[in-house]
This record gives sequence, C-alpha cells and structure tokens, in this order.
Amino acid sequence: MRKYLVVYEKTKTGYSAYAPDLPGVIATGKTKAIVESNIFDAIKFHLEGLKEENIRIPKSYAESETFVFTI
Repeated sequence: MRKYLVVYEKTKTGYSAYAPDLPGVIATGKTKAIVESNIFDAIKFHLEGLKEENIRIPKSYAESETFVFTI
C-alpha cells in the first residue's frame, strides 16, 4: 500500500489537483468531487503503467501542514 499527498487548488473554472511525488500526474474538474475522482484515476493509471513497464514505484516524501494566521 502506498499513500501520496494530493494538492487541490481552486481555479477560475473549477479545481485542479496534482501529486508532488508523481511528476506529471495532474487532474482538473468543474467540482472538487470530480477532480478528486479524476486524480484518483490518474494516480492509479500512472502506477499501473509503471508496474507494467517494470519501473520502480516512487516512494512518497511530500508532507503538508496548514497554519492558521490571525492578521
């Protein structure tokens, strides 16, 4: 089992998402629910392709944290 950080960003037209430990794996969607499904499928497709080609599956190194500021 592997876990990968996914970063979601609100855009002018919906949402985008990417996995920092999997360069090039991105997704977009009109809603957050759609982009969540799309990024899951994109990561799964990418990892299956790496496995088929006998390419090493990358480890996850990215971490995240949220800070709250009162300004």
